[in-house]
Amino acid sequence: MVQVFITGGTVDKQYNYIDGRLYFGNSHLPDMLERGRSTVPVNITTLMMIDSLEMTDDDRQIILHNCQKSRQQRILITHGTDTMTDTARYLALGDTKDKTIVLVGALVPYAFGNSSDGFFNLGAALAFVQLLPPGVYIAMNGQYHKWDEVRKNRRTGYFEIVEEG
Repeated sequence: MVQVFITGGTVDKQYNYIDGRLYFGNSHLPDMLERGRSTVPVNITTLMMIDSLEMTDDDRQIILHNCQKSRQQRILITHGTDTMTDTARYLALGDTKDKTIVLVGALVPYAFGNSSDGFFNLGAALAFVQLLPPGVYIAMNGQYHKWDEVRKNRRTGYFEIVEEG
């Protein structure tokens, strides 16, 4: 069983056709898993629905607390990409050493259809969380990285390995 914690982020944003703004409604994750014909047993819990730029350390503490108290050893967290590495660091420095935690997000909302990377990223992350050893990871763009070895390139939108020095 994989524990899935939803925190919001672009993957779950929806578009208001009247005012042109993005907003949060219900999570798309159950629909995404169903459309992807996933047979992986999951327990989905929504912790919050916020943009990661608005996430505080109090929010991260809620995520950490839920990871720590989860009976599952494998945890997938949906998260906005802008501060995903901050939350990954917070979790890695917390007491989660016996858990495999994978954070995943999207640059384009799932509600935008075929132009969204969310569906692909979710599928990859679901596979990674089942296979990786305990630790905290970020899964984006078909790859996974340890929490302290990756950053988001804000110019390209891709996650890349942090260069030493």
